[in-house]
Amino acid sequence: MTSPSAPVVTTGYPWPIETTRLSNGLRVVVSEDRSSPVVCVNLWYDVGSRHEPAGQTGFAHLFEHLMFEGSVHVKKTEHMRLVQGNGGSLNATTNPDRTNYFETMPSEHLELALWLEADRMGGLVPALTQETLDNQREVVKNERRQRYDNVPYGDAWLRLLELLYPEGHPYHHATIGSMEDLNAASLDTFKAFHQQYYAPNNCVLTVVGDAGPDEVKRLAEKYFGELAPVPDIPPAPAGHIAGPATTPVRETVTAAVPASRIYLSHRTHPFGTKGYDAITLLATILGNGRGSRLYQRLADGKRIAQPDYIGSYGVDLAHAPAPLIVTATTKDGVDVAELEDGLSEVIGSLVTEPVTDEELGRAKAMLTTAWWRSMSTVGGRADTLGRYATQFGDPATVAYRLPQWLAITADDVTEAAAYALKPESRVTLTYVPEGKEGKDA
Repeated sequence: MTSPSAPVVTTGYPWPIETTRLSNGLRVVVSEDRSSPVVCVNLWYDVGSRHEPAGQTGFAHLFEHLMFEGSVHVKKTEHMRLVQGNGGSLNATTNPDRTNYFETMPSEHLELALWLEADRMGGLVPALTQETLDNQREVVKNERRQRYDNVPYGDAWLRLLELLYPEGHPYHHATIGSMEDLNAASLDTFKAFHQQYYAPNNCVLTVVGDAGPDEVKRLAEKYFGELAPVPDIPPAPAGHIAGPATTPVRETVTAAVPASRIYLSHRTHPFGTKGYDAITLLATILGNGRGSRLYQRLADGKRIAQPDYIGSYGVDLAHAPAPLIVTATTKDGVDVAELEDGLSEVIGSLVTEPVTDEELGRAKAMLTTAWWRSMSTVGGRADTLGRYATQFGDPATVAYRLPQWLAITADDVTEAAAYALKPESRVTLTYVPEGKEGKDA
């Protein structure tokens, strides 16, 4: 069944969108744009770290690597060689909610991109060897060392998740996972994980650019149509949490860092809700750029925070209350406790000092610019459509994201701050340089 939809220009997505579902459950989303001879092929698999059972953390991220290591008809490294050798670019990412694979190609090579993706969806497991698995486990270990363990403040995200979400919650662990889990799992265990989740009926295929819906559907049927669906794919554990935390949590880490840094974080609302839209505006007003309250009051005003390391942002997670993170780094000679007090005061001002028209207008202008910057590329559009199809069931709902941001009022921001940013719901993570515990840093 094909379902055409063409959101009007005022909704924020002026290109046509057509969706169809193959008999094996694969959802196909097409947004035609003939302005340049380029096409993006983007696959969202509904599997991320939130799906991983105990003892299998890091599996979704490991498959981000394994999916480039060859399949039945594609030799090791050949996927990358074929895409790049034909003028394309490619990558993959994993987060708690999904795993994403994508190529941007000259449109004459659309068929090649679809064949490659279909072959690794259906043909990875027969080609997966112990040698390949062992090699990529080592790659992931090295990635952990380079990105998390051996970088100043690098493990902050890992620590924040464990502090924000209780043991057993699907967001409690990060996508990098446990090296112990990766080491302990057998080849058959990894194969079973792939066969359980990397199925046509657990995937959205999005094609944006110089290709029409009839052509895309024909090629999708040709290459994906014979892949068997997987019955009874297990859902991720429930992520529901009743409201903000009621007890503050604090952790202090002494480490090889150049200056003290604080992360203040709160669980807020799930991405896609009006509450989270208000948090998105709040984060921009609070800590995005030189016009933000944090910068104006702590970096430029009191001069207690380094101007290049102060800000706030939401993490767009859709299946549980998503975190807002506020962070700042002390200037030389400033006590970390003074910086924490300053951060708390500015956060509290969002309730006691109403957001001004100027602040709200600036935030909406920044979000509008960022939105259209993302929409300006076929890759940005394909990824966004894949997200809305996967997480909300209909890619056309993407058209209402920008209008929903623009509809947020100053009162909505104040209400969001009063609800989510209470001191008793706060997680405080502090890094202190070695040898400066309890001293100015």
